[in-house]
Amino acid sequence: MFLNYLKDFFIKKTLKNNLRNVKKEVFTSNIKTIGLLLDESDFRHSKALIEELVSKGIDSERIKIVVYRNKFKDKKIYSFPTFSKKHIDWKGDSKVDFLTEFIETEFDLLISYYDVQKPILKLITNQSKAKFKVGFASIDKVINRWMINTSLSNYRLFVFELFRYLKNIK
Repeated sequence: MFLNYLKDFFIKKTLKNNLRNVKKEVFTSNIKTIGLLLDESDFRHSKALIEELVSKGIDSERIKIVVYRNKFKDKKIYSFPTFSKKHIDWKGDSKVDFLTEFIETEFDLLISYYDVQKPILKLITNQSKAKFKVGFASIDKVINRWMINTSLSNYRLFVFELFRYLKNIK
């Protein structure tokens, strides 16, 4: 318990130092690749969210998904690459290859689908090499370029608003 508190402290410190170096990317109207960072601790409609994105014309092969869970069970088989606190070290670096690859991939759009301030998720969003980052309004405004004000459970409205904004700036 105490070690988790210390780990969170060091991750927050790393995040705070990294937030000083945030560079704002310019939106490119041609979105081909999407990174989707999901928090499945409270949200269980991941497949429906992906189907909603596909229904808007995004190729499912071009959506790369990484899922965070508060409670990770080693023996359980998950639908998507899943990680938890134990997969992040004290400096905020990933211990698993799929997460490192996700962070290093230069997506056209990163969707940070979480609405609770969790240092690990904020750090991954911040470290991501994505060109354009979108998330919820309840998350730190420095991390995401666009914030959509809706609830986590209302994924249809989130996707609708996202694509409405994308069409307006093309």
